[in-house]
Amino acid sequence: MAYQFDFLSTFEYGDIIVKGIQTTIELIAIGGVLGIAVGIFGAWARTQGPAWLKPIVSGYIEIIRNTPFLVQLFFIFFGLPSLNIHISEIQAAILAMVINLGAYSTEIIRAGVQAVPRGQIEAAASLSMSRMQIFRHIILRPALQKIWPALSSQVVIVMLGSAVCSQIAVEELSFAANFIQGRNFRAFEAYIVATLIYLVLSILLRQVLRLIGQYFITARRNA
Repeated sequence: MAYQFDFLSTFEYGDIIVKGIQTTIELIAIGGVLGIAVGIFGAWARTQGPAWLKPIVSGYIEIIRNTPFLVQLFFIFFGLPSLNIHISEIQAAILAMVINLGAYSTEIIRAGVQAVPRGQIEAAASLSMSRMQIFRHIILRPALQKIWPALSSQVVIVMLGSAVCSQIAVEELSFAANFIQGRNFRAFEAYIVATLIYLVLSILLRQVLRLIGQYFITARRNA
């Protein structure tokens, strides 16, 4: 017996789908910006920071990169209340994404920092620039240009990983698909729609990040 597709029964829950898309975009917008900021700080700490800070950052990176994102999410959402720290589902999801992306982006940005020619750093030091000034004006900008494609790919991976946030009832896109198939029993159609939306979001996010790289990183370098 041939399967009869019925996408109309899925699109009847259009408001749920739109809500899921909005929440997914919110997660990646906040989590992406803050995660990259954490990565920049982590790269500075590992390459230019004080000696006491380096093992702390290294430990953070090893813990995050060697544990599943889902476990990190559960640890934050279900573990923090044991310490009388209560946060909402969306706050826990954003915090988990920031911590996860921060660890991976630290290593990516550090690779770019280490690729900056030593002569440029020594020339800046000869001008009596501070270590922070050297990192900000001499190292960070060319480093970001070198690693921006890899960093962009990591942001997209984290966006796709946000699907597991539905496990703590964050009403993002995969939560919407689960909700719909639980109501109309049309799992095939619900997940086809969710898959196509994730595909479109991934392509759009890559384009946005490419434009950001062109206009804010490459443009500054060429200015």
